[in-house]
Amino acid sequence: MEAASFTASSQLLTAESTASFSSYSSSSQSLRFKPNAKPLNCKSSRSFSVRASTDDSVITLLDYGAGNVRSLRNAIKHLGFDIKDVQTPEDILKAKRLIFPGVGAFAPAMDVLNKKGMAEALCTYIEQDRPFLGICLGLQLLFESSEENGPVKGLGLIPGVVGRFDSSKGIRVPHIGWNALQIAKDTQILDDIGNSHVYFVHSYRAMPSDDNREWISSTCKYGDNFIASIQRGNVHAVQFHPEKSGDVGLSVLRRFLNPKSGKTQKLVQGNASKLAKRVIACLDVRTNDKGDLVVTKGDQYDVREHTKENEVRNLGKPVDLAGQYYKDGADEVSFLNITAFRDFPLGDLPMLKVLRYASENVFVPLTVGGGIRDFKDGNGRYYSSLEVASEYFRSGADKISIGSDAVYAAEEYLKSGVKSGKSSLEQISRVYGNQAVVVSIDPRRVYVKDPKAVEFRTVKVRSPGPNGEEYAWYQCTVSGGREGRPIGAYELAKAVEELGAGEILLNCIDCDGQGKGFDTDLIKLISDAVSIPVIASSGAGTVEHFSEVFRETNASAALAAGIFHRKEVPIQAVKGHLSKEGIEVRM
Repeated sequence: MEAASFTASSQLLTAESTASFSSYSSSSQSLRFKPNAKPLNCKSSRSFSVRASTDDSVITLLDYGAGNVRSLRNAIKHLGFDIKDVQTPEDILKAKRLIFPGVGAFAPAMDVLNKKGMAEALCTYIEQDRPFLGICLGLQLLFESSEENGPVKGLGLIPGVVGRFDSSKGIRVPHIGWNALQIAKDTQILDDIGNSHVYFVHSYRAMPSDDNREWISSTCKYGDNFIASIQRGNVHAVQFHPEKSGDVGLSVLRRFLNPKSGKTQKLVQGNASKLAKRVIACLDVRTNDKGDLVVTKGDQYDVREHTKENEVRNLGKPVDLAGQYYKDGADEVSFLNITAFRDFPLGDLPMLKVLRYASENVFVPLTVGGGIRDFKDGNGRYYSSLEVASEYFRSGADKISIGSDAVYAAEEYLKSGVKSGKSSLEQISRVYGNQAVVVSIDPRRVYVKDPKAVEFRTVKVRSPGPNGEEYAWYQCTVSGGREGRPIGAYELAKAVEELGAGEILLNCIDCDGQGKGFDTDLIKLISDAVSIPVIASSGAGTVEHFSEVFRETNASAALAAGIFHRKEVPIQAVKGHLSKEGIEVRM
């Protein structure tokens, strides 16, 4: 059974890379960087003599078992190429073209590369100026070291230290979303980007310096100018994700995979100048009474029609809708498995298939939530939340969303003042990086006359309560809004940021399905309180509601469901309105 067998395929990461997060194996002495050493000084301690492949249609992929590489595989196949996976160091040296899609955290990645003997082979391959494309962490690992869970030594091929973004400069960390590039030199693979946005998701970056300037092919402005891509000869690497950057990203991959292809299809040129506000389409997915997996939408979390049959509201098929929203210009697509808390999620094969099929044709980020916690199956076998998340990532998810389990973890942390390191939030962010973890908060308003009468942070609301109350606190809930917990949304948001969340999806039960606008009181409260990105959710009914939430709060993105499903407000209408209002969006 697939749900019971996935563990073996993930041993490369979970059994080996999680063993050390602050250092890596030093068995390859030649990979120790020297601060004053010239680039490409990696010397092999053994002699490699392997003939490269001559098949131009086969791309070699160095997948070390972390995160979502399925989307990159799908993008490569979409462009007409076959894939050969690296099994041994010799496979690297045989490659005609090598792609290294680094996903996750720096230390575990280096640990795996060294234990498998692949770091040495990778250095040799790059030193020989062979066609190489590193993606995200695949760029960072080329540098001397990283401060992430470190310092941790990298491959040492490019001078510089990978450091964390400085949130004290007024930016949100992680850097998540669609940003603009400043092209520094002609590299061919970036020729089609022009003024278009590309998708970034990372907390650490490499900075330009006199020592690495000759490598830099583009930079990106986020607080400071950081290195967005490098190129030297046939060696390329990008900090952004081309496989998640829509048609623009596919053009980058196409130009690397087939340099002789010349000009690609004509792309719509944007006006990218900075980080764009994101418009996200959300699909609440559940099984209806007939056993079919459908997209539904709640009215204050009630997803059943108010009819005699009382059936689950059916708004379409998840894979079809995801594909349509991608074509319509959604910046991300989010799946919420709203029945996963009742069942064993790894036994939910239909939901896993939805992710796999959706990722075949959707080349923007996919988030999935529901049931991310420790489990025992019907046979009593234990599965950690890390294993559950790993299967979601391998099935096509780029980020996972944690709901109820994050509430319990925050309550325990606030009570004890100690980070146990055992919660799903802590485990997953430690291995995959906090940029891969979204915490979904489901609060409802509790009106009070005196803000000092409660221990939770209150806000003065624009619309008074039923008895004229001018203040409210926001009580967090679990189990799909059915159970209230003794913790406020403000307190929860602050706690989960400390525990490792990289983003907050902020819902509001009172506004859900009402179409009267986002709860800007709540969103401003939370987005002002944390330094990680906040996604506004619940209540959108018109295009003006999107500009309102971006003008009046520090939300990084806005999410909607029903108005998109029912075609009441098209995604492009939202973006067109935001652009006219002077709010930068990806067009």
